[in-house]
Amino acid sequence: MVDISVCVEMVYDDEPFEARIGRAADAGADAVEFWGWREKDLDAIEGAADEARIPVIGSVAGGTLTDPDEADDAVETICESIAMAEEREIPTLIVTTGPDQDGLDRETQHENIVDVLSRVAPDAEDAGVTLVLEPLNTEVDHPGYFLTHAEEGFEIVDEVGSPSVKLLYDVYHQQVTEGNIIETITENVDRIGHVHIADVPGRHEPGSGELNYGNVFAALDDAGYDGYVGCEFSPTGDPDDAMADVLALR
Repeated sequence: MVDISVCVEMVYDDEPFEARIGRAADAGADAVEFWGWREKDLDAIEGAADEARIPVIGSVAGGTLTDPDEADDAVETICESIAMAEEREIPTLIVTTGPDQDGLDRETQHENIVDVLSRVAPDAEDAGVTLVLEPLNTEVDHPGYFLTHAEEGFEIVDEVGSPSVKLLYDVYHQQVTEGNIIETITENVDRIGHVHIADVPGRHEPGSGELNYGNVFAALDDAGYDGYVGCEFSPTGDPDDAMADVLALR
């Protein structure tokens, strides 16, 4: 049975930020996650999580990985995030590639992503933090983003060759981009460090669109996936009802 995390940036966005953590815990979630950490009150988040008795398991590292001129800055930014995650006992950091750079061929940008992640991987290993690289869709939500397909993401993970660098498989983004969700998960589960879910179209809760999340959850279980499944969707109605429906799928 998969463990469920709630991205409190989206599911409970009608609440003051720290109050969202308690809402997620009361709904029955196993953990919470959020996006960028630099603008957040980390002490308040930690206090709210302790009070709610729920772990914070993820945040976003930051950095642009596709521009060789920004590689050193990206390494510094990610290493700062790793240090924060180690201090706050946050086990997972989401890494995004940044934009497809005008004037640079795809191979050069791919190689730079591998270089940056290879340079920060030892810090992540020492800290016990997993960096999860996220492909995003460009058709609907993130025009101009570099990494769109899971296959290239898995290639990058393999080229880095670190147990602390894996892929974030976002079912919503990959359904928009390429489909073939269950086979991709099943064949690559050892390279997946985190999963995000939302339905298509609309990026709303499972059951609102075309995806059969009962089958997706069963495939994750059958494949032996032992990480978290993060709810990163905008509910169409009451968020507690949406979370109850997700939890019932397990």
